[in-house]
Amino acid sequence: MAGQQGDLALLNDPIAQALLRSTIPARLAYSWTDGTPRVVPIWFHWTGEEFVLGSPPGAPKLKALATNSAAALTIDENAWPPKVLLVRGSASVQLLEDVSPEYAAAATRYFGEEQGQAWIAQLRGQPMARVAIRPNWVGILDFQTRFPSALRL
Repeated sequence: MAGQQGDLALLNDPIAQALLRSTIPARLAYSWTDGTPRVVPIWFHWTGEEFVLGSPPGAPKLKALATNSAAALTIDENAWPPKVLLVRGSASVQLLEDVSPEYAAAATRYFGEEQGQAWIAQLRGQPMARVAIRPNWVGILDFQTRFPSALRL
């Protein structure tokens, strides 16, 4: 088994690679401005260096990430035994005048080519926030060889 929990090299693991190519939404976790936790499902695109998310520029999460850039993502299957990719990192936000190329790539992956292009066409020319999360910790759970740390098997 290559890489220990926390090692960024785990992003190259076959389980991680399958989840990164999947159409499973990521769950984005961040802290609200009062310190309380928030989690939202969101499309993502993995560039090989960072997770890129698209968001309307007025989304509440952008205010929170401007205050505290710490964020986490999880991408997990529903099938048993579940396979889970856990990511912790730091988010940066860039306001754009149009759809980010990474959001367009995500739309194509989630919807397929034709519907993805149609979705992006209706958003063209509208501002978008590009949220990039650069991982600094990665974990994988597969409940066969990698278990949560609380389970000592």
